[in-house]
Amino acid sequence: MAVTVVTGSASGIGAAVRAQLERAGHRVIGIDRQNADVVADLSTAGGRKAAVEAAIAACGGVLDGLVCCAGLGPTAPSSSVIVGVNYFGMADLVDGLEGALARGQKPAVTLIGSVASVHPGMDKLPMVSAMLAGDDQAALAQADAMAMPQAAYAGSKYAVAVFARRKAVALGPKGIRINVVAPGAVETPLLDASRADARYGEAIRKFVAPVGRNSAPDEIANVVLFLQSEQASFVHGTVIFVDGGMDAMSRSDRF
Repeated sequence: MAVTVVTGSASGIGAAVRAQLERAGHRVIGIDRQNADVVADLSTAGGRKAAVEAAIAACGGVLDGLVCCAGLGPTAPSSSVIVGVNYFGMADLVDGLEGALARGQKPAVTLIGSVASVHPGMDKLPMVSAMLAGDDQAALAQADAMAMPQAAYAGSKYAVAVFARRKAVALGPKGIRINVVAPGAVETPLLDASRADARYGEAIRKFVAPVGRNSAPDEIANVVLFLQSEQASFVHGTVIFVDGGMDAMSRSDRF
C-alpha cells in the first residue's frame, strides 16, 4: 500500500485529494491545523519542523508520495502568513521528507500552485528572491513591508513553480518525480472568503474562466491523482494548468 502525505487535508482541494488517493488504495497521512492525522501550523518554522517529524514517525521513515495542498489567499491575517504557508510550508516539507521519499516505491511529489503565478513581475520581487534563497526571515519581512496580500499570494505561487523546476533536476536522479498543478478559481472555502472580501470580492467575482465557471475540488484532485500514479511515470518538473483556460486567456502568445 502506497503511503502519501497530504498537507491541507482537512478542506478544499486537500480534502478532495485525500479522498481520491484513499479510494485508489493509498494510506494518507493528513496534515492540517485541525481535523488531521498530524495537527500543525505550517506558517511557523516550529510548526513545519513538528509536521515533518510527525509525518516521518507516522510513515516509519518510508514515504511513497507527498502532495502539498496547504495554502492561504489574500484574505489571510498577514502577507507573511501567506508566504509562510504557501511557500515555506511547502519547501520545508519537501526538503524534510526527501529522505523518506527516496526510500519509497516510485515516489512522486505534487505541489499546488496557481494560475496567479503567471502575473507579470513576480520574478522581480525581492520577496520572491528571498523565498527561493531559503531566507524565511527576509521573505516574511519583505512580504509584510509590501502590504500587498495579492502580490504575496501570486509571488508565493510563482516561487512554488520555480522551486519545483529547480528541484526536479536534483530529485530526478534519486527517482523522485515532482510536478505542479496550477488551478484557476476553485470552489473552496478559500474562494468563498475571497469573494466575500470587501477589497477583492468584486474583482474575483468578475474574473471568470473562458469555460464560464469555476472548478470543483475534485477536478483538481483528478489531475493530482494522475500525477501521483504510474500513468505519469515520465512527467517530471512540469507545471500543469487546470484553470479552465485562464492562463490561455491572459497569455495567449505563451505556451
